[in-house]
Amino acid sequence: MADSDILTTLKILIIGESGVGKSSLLLRFTDDTFDPEQSATIGVDFKVKTITVDGNCTKLAIWDTAGQERFRTLTPSYYRGAQGVILVYDVTNRNTFAKLDMWLNELDTYSTKTDIVKMLVGNKIDKEKREVSREEGLNFARRHAMLFIEASAKTKDGVQCAFEELVQKIIQTPGLWEMDQRSQGGFSVSSQQNEEQSYCGYCALL
Repeated sequence: MADSDILTTLKILIIGESGVGKSSLLLRFTDDTFDPEQSATIGVDFKVKTITVDGNCTKLAIWDTAGQERFRTLTPSYYRGAQGVILVYDVTNRNTFAKLDMWLNELDTYSTKTDIVKMLVGNKIDKEKREVSREEGLNFARRHAMLFIEASAKTKDGVQCAFEELVQKIIQTPGLWEMDQRSQGGFSVSSQQNEEQSYCGYCALL
């Protein structure tokens, strides 16, 4: 695909506590693979994937960060310029849900775009030992004006939808990405961009 066919390149972050499945979600989305023995991310991982949403071809530069405290020195540069963020918790581990406020505070501190689009993902719904209900996740997302979906990197449920919904919302917020494109000439955006529909019935557009 020629670069001229691409509407824009978006920087997407995946954040959350260590062990919630950030890397597994990324690998499922970009490579359609799942490794149950996935090792912890050291520092920052980075992948690129091109997708088409509402007729608009968009290149995603997706950054996956380590959740461990010792890698926090990477934080400011990691957040800089990002248009979208996926905040992940583990529905079987309440502590990872309790830490969401800390991650949002960090995002507010270091994000350079005030209208960054946020997606909350409750991962590992394939497991039986649930500690956080869907209602709790949905209510948290509503309080913080975030998109919300539950997912499983293992079974694929919700993974593609999470990224597509995030990109759709970013494209519907032109001020987030148009400034970055002006040096590359004009782009036409599909007339469908303002349709506030959801690809998946279980993704809450808030």
